[in-house]
Amino acid sequence: MVTLLLSAFDQLFPHGIGRYAVGGVFVGLGVAVIYLGTSIQPGASTFLESTLSYVSGVKRFQQHRFTVSRDWRVVFTVGIVAGAGIYALTLGGGVWTTDVQWWRLLGGGVLVGVGTRLGKGCTSGHGVCGVGSGSSTSILNVAIFLAIASGTALAVQAAGVSP
Repeated sequence: MVTLLLSAFDQLFPHGIGRYAVGGVFVGLGVAVIYLGTSIQPGASTFLESTLSYVSGVKRFQQHRFTVSRDWRVVFTVGIVAGAGIYALTLGGGVWTTDVQWWRLLGGGVLVGVGTRLGKGCTSGHGVCGVGSGSSTSILNVAIFLAIASGTALAVQAAGVSP
């Protein structure tokens, strides 16, 4: 039984658990700093609307909740992208580390964007902040995210689609 568990652990974490633990600590610290500084639970899905408040006169984008939080949301999002880039260049073996075609990544990104609007938040907002605070709505949303993602992955695999 122990051997089976160790084998499963090695398959899930082939490079050890250390880098995942460090990443989790950084995510937790980032969320705590933003929440303590702004009293807002951070999430990436509001970034687009708050950023559009800089350049668009459309009433929707000029809501107080967007204009008051847009500066730290830009820093938050730039930090996500910069952190991924720094990791890829220093420890990850290069910038482009996938065999997935660019148009599939773009299409997936668009679908994720639509999903975050339909779900009234993203996996970072619901998954990290909402579940962490015990929100029943967030727990339900995360369960739906995981079910749909798992079902999609299984359907794509069953269809024989490769990168």
